[in-house]
Amino acid sequence: MESLVMPRYGAGALADVIPSLLAGLQVPDMVNVLDLPSARKVCVLLVDGLGWRLLQTYRDDAPFLSSLVAGREPITAGFPSTTVTSIAALGTGLPPGEHGLVGYSFAISDTELLNALTWSRHGLRHAKDLRSQAFPEQIQPRRTAWERATDAGVAVRFVTPHAQESTGLTRAVLRGGAFRKVHALGDLAGRALEALGEDGRSLCYAYHADLDTLGHVYGPGSDPWRYQLAHIDRLAATIAGRLPRAGMLIVTADHGMVTVAEEDRIDFDAHPRLHDGVRMLGGEARVRYLYTESGATEDVLDRWHEMLGEQAWIVRRDEAIEAGWFGPRVADHVRDRIGDLIIAARGNIAVIRSALEPRQSQLVGHHGSLTADEQLIPLLVFHNSQ
Repeated sequence: MESLVMPRYGAGALADVIPSLLAGLQVPDMVNVLDLPSARKVCVLLVDGLGWRLLQTYRDDAPFLSSLVAGREPITAGFPSTTVTSIAALGTGLPPGEHGLVGYSFAISDTELLNALTWSRHGLRHAKDLRSQAFPEQIQPRRTAWERATDAGVAVRFVTPHAQESTGLTRAVLRGGAFRKVHALGDLAGRALEALGEDGRSLCYAYHADLDTLGHVYGPGSDPWRYQLAHIDRLAATIAGRLPRAGMLIVTADHGMVTVAEEDRIDFDAHPRLHDGVRMLGGEARVRYLYTESGATEDVLDRWHEMLGEQAWIVRRDEAIEAGWFGPRVADHVRDRIGDLIIAARGNIAVIRSALEPRQSQLVGHHGSLTADEQLIPLLVFHNSQ
């Protein structure tokens, strides 16, 4: 079993990327802890699901990106290593304990789980949109790094899929910039370069989701995944080759991914004994939050230890907070969103829910935990110094 990889909040985590870049863009009170070059025009390309180890393994499929690896070390995603939490960390410049989006799904009351990716009630076959009840601006009330950049006169542009402009997650963590909606790789490159061509200081955030999708469906490292990686490599090379003078491209990711075989899926819905004392089950397959009945936490802990043994890190909420899984601080309003117990998978297991989460339960690729495959992500830099 691999060792736990702790997120390096404040010294080498995804939450440190935008503040480090904004320091170079002369935004007040920002610190360049990642020692990134300064540039007046910056594009941050986030490739969903591009783990550091995957890029190293399949370097031949991505020659341009691999050429940027030399001399660089990976950074960490944060916990959980999942899209919601990572995009929030990037957008706010804060660890999860402060921005509060502590996973794919988490408690917002004693009886309700929020699926923060779809901003709907989790666990229902017909999801109910919660944007008018669980206001994104209240679930994540902190000012974003984008807002601080805009206040300082930096032109912030979001180059993202057209469907993302008004989602709950977007409202929570992408406040402060103007959207340039896209449909495919071609206009993603075009819109990003248009943003960098505007007058003055500019910061463009470009997001690509399809590598993650293919990793989930076919598995990371599968042929479809590798073909997509090659397309992304060409995308990054296209942007880099057309950067304006003194422009910079940063390529990073929100998490890595592991392959979970069918025999390694532990089905919560098929093990009634695992339900005893558990009032809600949040998170996702590689990291689960157990919200327990009053007084039942220790009994639940024992049962899950008996089932999973050394296949998972199983910790109480206070232990995870004390260990810094969510950052150096956890805000008071965030604390109860975290499960009473946290199940973080080791190896290649996953805790699925075949009845309540049928689609997710069939996925091949998963992420969320504290293994190196999931935690370590690239931070690649191409600077047009001409």
